Amino acid sequence: MAKVLIHATVTLDGYMADPEGGVDWMFDVDATDEDTALVSRVVGEVGAVVGGANRARTVEDGEEPYGGLPGVPVYLMTHQAQEPVVKDGVTYTFVVDDIAGAVERAKADAGDKAVSLLGGRISRQCLQRGLVDEIQLHVVPILLGAGISLFAGLDQRVNLELVEDASFGDGVHLRYRVVR
Repeated sequence: MAKVLIHATVTLDGYMADPEGGVDWMFDVDATDEDTALVSRVVGEVGAVVGGANRARTVEDGEEPYGGLPGVPVYLMTHQAQEPVVKDGVTYTFVVDDIAGAVERAKADAGDKAVSLLGGRISRQCLQRGLVDEIQLHVVPILLGAGISLFAGLDQRVNLELVEDASFGDGVHLRYRVVR
């Protein structure tokens, strides 16, 4: 059965986006070949994606999670019904207010691979419901000072066990298992 993985790049002060939701700062970080290989390995583990529809609602305009690279089913959480979108062989299904159901559907699609959670709100909701198995963070050496936090508002304790760490260039890669 698929494991559920929060997969995010964050700044050292814990932000995954600037205050307007922008992530251009991610491209200001030099990545080594080893960094790129590690991120590619994690992306290769992904068999389905669950994310927020706020930015990805415009799938047709290039807002695909992971830039569409994994080519896996994507479930986008929304408060308003919308027909699925198929682009480049990938189906983007919009799920109204049922995150647990979206995760279960994604797990069924992912098989033995992982379900990647994208977005702070989605990640926090899944942590609160006990749906997350692992957290993979790529921490970059930038302080934004303000922005959209990955974990702010979680409002509960979650114990983690470090299962992998790596540092090749300026950034650090951390993988944790959620302790139940």
